[in-house]
Amino acid sequence: MTDVPEVENIKLEENNGSSTSAADEEDFVDPWTVTSKSDTGVDYEKLIKRFGCSHIDDALIQRLEKVAGKPVHPLIRRGIFFSHRDLHTLLNMAEAGKKFYLYTGRGPSSESMHLGHLVPFIVTKWLQETFDVPLVIQLTDDEKTLWKDLTVEQSMRMARENAKDIIAIGFDVSKTFIFANLDYMGRCPAFYQNIIRIQKCVTFNQVKGIFGFGDSDVIGKIGFPAAQAAPALSTTFPFIFGNDKLPVLIPCAIDQDPYFRMTRDVSPRLGFPKPALIHSSFFPALQGAKTKMSASDVNSAVFLTDTPKQIKNKVNKHAFSGGRPTLEEHRQFGGNTDIDVSFQLLRFFLLDDDELERIRIAYTKGELLSGEIKKIAIETLQPIVAEHQVKRKDVTDEILEQFMTPRKLNYEINTKKSK
Repeated sequence: MTDVPEVENIKLEENNGSSTSAADEEDFVDPWTVTSKSDTGVDYEKLIKRFGCSHIDDALIQRLEKVAGKPVHPLIRRGIFFSHRDLHTLLNMAEAGKKFYLYTGRGPSSESMHLGHLVPFIVTKWLQETFDVPLVIQLTDDEKTLWKDLTVEQSMRMARENAKDIIAIGFDVSKTFIFANLDYMGRCPAFYQNIIRIQKCVTFNQVKGIFGFGDSDVIGKIGFPAAQAAPALSTTFPFIFGNDKLPVLIPCAIDQDPYFRMTRDVSPRLGFPKPALIHSSFFPALQGAKTKMSASDVNSAVFLTDTPKQIKNKVNKHAFSGGRPTLEEHRQFGGNTDIDVSFQLLRFFLLDDDELERIRIAYTKGELLSGEIKKIAIETLQPIVAEHQVKRKDVTDEILEQFMTPRKLNYEINTKKSK
């Protein structure tokens, strides 16, 4: 890899502004905070325009299904994964038989993940199985040490606990490498070397413009974005890819896009393909879509450690309702599924499209009451969390080490000739 000596004249693609919203906009979105003044949550149409990404429209879904050879995952079909960068380009490569790899991640800020954290991993697993490609999963324990009131030791412990939750989703160990930054940095010199290459390509003013850093922020924050960018360069994993410069697809929530706008500008200057991305919408807090579920607020989220009773109590007590103030009004005018959190939970986790549509129609007509839709949501979530807990118990420290040990993964490049 060749270092690029001239770094001052970089012009970031698509959007030169901060990831945070302007003062006159209702939504605030950056990699650490998501809030909206609207009961329906973030305006994703405005966010797509502001970030400069593209819709995942019906035509792209049809093309994805054609290349995949099967229907897309419900989270894509229902528009929960709603925007992308260069997915068409990546599908061109897949059609030509060229391999790519997947990269996603998790910032470990709690001992347990919650339901919202599962969303990118569920689609990542579908993509890995569909296209038979290797996957790297980054745990940014360094980021959480810098942004949260956590010690290095606490963040490292949480990373390992979160890794067990991720493994329990069912990833193939022969095709998946999980790493935590604070550990991997010392195990693979190529990681730090690529971080330095990236840092040389982005000025202080540019990183402030992208992420909104201020003069009082600790210096570790200013350098961190390069650590999240580095896994998008395949040579960060020489034991997997050698010197091959493979394209990468990154499934993530759209609040992480600022990192990869920066990466997409830097990567071709270092001789790598621009990473492709698919973005998910935010998983709403129980209190409503004005913010997303948070690991730091126990009542805003359904955690993967919650008991059936805790899930029932949280949904019944905290889940924001789209129902009317009185029974009579609800029967007459119906409920609003756009703001009803119980229905939004079902959009994410009830896989039966016909049943979801039946519930939507019944609720909007007033035939289904708020308490009844909460009951359906509870009965949908309880077995999902219970099944995860069973699988999580089977993830021993030995299995964890298998996933987190640098090693060759089981994949082949260029499985068929280009057309």
